[in-house]
Amino acid sequence: MKIVVCVKRVPSTDSRIKIAADGTSLDTSSIEWILSPYDEFALETALRIKDAATDTEVVVLCLGPSDATKELRTCLALGADRAIHLEDDGASRHDAQVTSGLLAEAIAAEAPELVLCGKLAADSDQGQVGLLLSYRLGFPCVTEARELTAADGKVTAKRAAGGGTSEIWELPLPALVTITKGEHEPRYASLKGIMAAKKKPIDASDVSAPAETLRVTLMELPAERQAGRIVGEGAEAVGELVRLLREEAKVI
Repeated sequence: MKIVVCVKRVPSTDSRIKIAADGTSLDTSSIEWILSPYDEFALETALRIKDAATDTEVVVLCLGPSDATKELRTCLALGADRAIHLEDDGASRHDAQVTSGLLAEAIAAEAPELVLCGKLAADSDQGQVGLLLSYRLGFPCVTEARELTAADGKVTAKRAAGGGTSEIWELPLPALVTITKGEHEPRYASLKGIMAAKKKPIDASDVSAPAETLRVTLMELPAERQAGRIVGEGAEAVGELVRLLREEAKVI
């Protein structure tokens, strides 16, 4: 079985975000870049399938700037077999339609049995690329799977259904599944894996993106929260608290 895992390079989730002078992009001068956390879960899922079936090949696919090689080497150190890097310095500005189109073309050329994505990217937080990929590829899709197994020409996915219940889905291969946090934490790279990653291939190629269908016109940081205040103590504060909730907060 061949599994393609789509991964993305994003700012670290504890980065202090600043808006660039153009007002439509981020100031990246002091940002630390990492592999998007949900993509780590997707890669771990693929590697666990490979652990159970040694004839499995795991290919990581990234659309991003040339510096994203670092994140791809991390994936290879964790156990992926090879990587495909679609180099595009403007990748962070692409909308989901453009991104999915470029990824779908590369995936179709690989003809995998299974495609895995994180449920969303930590920077854009949209969760659209996986769904659009399944449409473009013509693959059945399950989103936000917590567990996944593959055998006998199908995958079985477990996902939360609300109220503490779960759903079990079976999909024929080829299929696409987006992954959320489940029972298994992403593994750490071993020294042997880090050394082996240096010899594993990264197939890099430049890509030309089509015209954007969505354009960012302005970025703004959220307004600072107002400081809290104490309106009284004990039962005597109830009346004033109710008044503030009704007249100022307008929540009752």
